[in-house]
Amino acid sequence: MQKKRKTAKDLISSSESENELGFEELVSEDESEMGDVIPDAFESFDSDEDGKEHFESESEEEEEISDNEKEKLNQEEIQTNILQTETKILPSGQEIEKDMQLAPDLQLVQTRIQQIVNVLNNFSQLKEEGKSRVDYVEQLIEDIALYYGYSKYLCEMLFHLFPVSEAIEFFEANEVPRPVTIRTNTLKTRRRDLAQALINRGVNLDPLGEWSNVGLQIYESNVPIGATPEYMQGHYMLQAAASMLPVMALEPKENERILDMCAAPGGKTTYIAQMMKNTGCLFANDVNKDRLKGLVANVHRLGIRNVVVCNYDGHQFPKVIGGFDRVLLDAPCSGTGVISKDPSVKINKTEKDFQYLQHLQKELILAAIDSVDANSKTGGIIVYSTCSVTIEENEGVIDYILKKRPNVKLIPTGLSFGKEGFTSFRGKKFHPSLNLTRRYYPHTHNMDGFFVAKLKKVSNKVAGVSENISKKVKLDESVEEDVGFNSDEDKVYIEKSKKKNTKKNTKRKPFKKSFKK
Repeated sequence: MQKKRKTAKDLISSSESENELGFEELVSEDESEMGDVIPDAFESFDSDEDGKEHFESESEEEEEISDNEKEKLNQEEIQTNILQTETKILPSGQEIEKDMQLAPDLQLVQTRIQQIVNVLNNFSQLKEEGKSRVDYVEQLIEDIALYYGYSKYLCEMLFHLFPVSEAIEFFEANEVPRPVTIRTNTLKTRRRDLAQALINRGVNLDPLGEWSNVGLQIYESNVPIGATPEYMQGHYMLQAAASMLPVMALEPKENERILDMCAAPGGKTTYIAQMMKNTGCLFANDVNKDRLKGLVANVHRLGIRNVVVCNYDGHQFPKVIGGFDRVLLDAPCSGTGVISKDPSVKINKTEKDFQYLQHLQKELILAAIDSVDANSKTGGIIVYSTCSVTIEENEGVIDYILKKRPNVKLIPTGLSFGKEGFTSFRGKKFHPSLNLTRRYYPHTHNMDGFFVAKLKKVSNKVAGVSENISKKVKLDESVEEDVGFNSDEDKVYIEKSKKKNTKKNTKRKPFKKSFKK
């Protein structure tokens, strides 16, 4: 005999929600214990609104749980970081010897760099017992040299230029290339017209910045920037943003006589000529004859007509020719500001190299100063620049010059941005006016590392300088005027050349196109 089955209505107490369900569910007597659970389930989903509220409450609870979990994880990370800083960071002598025998674990080195930086930033609380700040700094320099591939000598020299955290930013910035920038040749076009032409060719660009009215920064390009029709026509020059700064500090004027002592490959030379509006006379000199080929090519391509290209050792210039209104000396340097372009600098610059470069830079700037005429009505200006960030090649050279040549003084560069030069460094004090010089860094200004100093020559007479030099300069100037700068003779010669050329042209037959479409 089968047991009589009861409907859900018999098991569930009467209510309006039960009547609205409109169906029956058979439940066996064995399952009667679930009767209290079933109505609760139905009641919880009695309507769509109740269902939504249920899901929303569940999602809110999940969000609260996830937030709580995140807070717990953050606290755990903080605790682990504290534990890590409390544990020993600096390796022992045995560990160092063991690491030297094995390939370096760069991930471990990077972690240790971060830990040491944290300790140095909060040294009193996080230092290990028995360890001095010097111990941490020495280990940090070794780790940076290993991780980024520098010689320890150069790494230490660059590290001490900055606070600890900023030093890491500097080394990291040297691993990233600087933005591509171009300079508009205003002798042939305007920046807005050039920008429009390049945009039409699929170039993504922007103005370089408020400090430059001729620069453009290139982000992306569908065509090679160094091979566009505009480039071939001389409408612009590929030039790093930082290398425009010395020319802006020089402030060339029209109809002046200017010397670019180390001119190749011609970026600064052509910018000077552009600011002179093709007037006056600009001497573009470089000691390397092979590099002059590129300079000459750029001069022709950009339509420059006021440049005289010459090949002298810069030391000879006061004796060869002088009396310039302005001189730009972008001196040979170590290249520590352009490591992103030339990573070989990291390991191939030694202490002897820096000693040689300092000596060369001091000799060249002395020659540059002696080549300038202090009585110039518009000038008497010398600009010294390097693509290096070391003290020895920059503030050290200028401080030496201010002592050696009391007839010159530092004046403001006129540049609207940049960090002030050092007036003291690691216990060594420089002339207080060195705060008028300007420094540029890749991690701060997103351009090559650069140094710019602007000097004004106030007198041609200097105690201790041989009078023979000034006499030779005057003699060479008179010879030069007799030979190459007599405008009346030049006019007669040019007119004769024109007449000869005209006679030859009258005999020639007109050119006929041999190609037909």
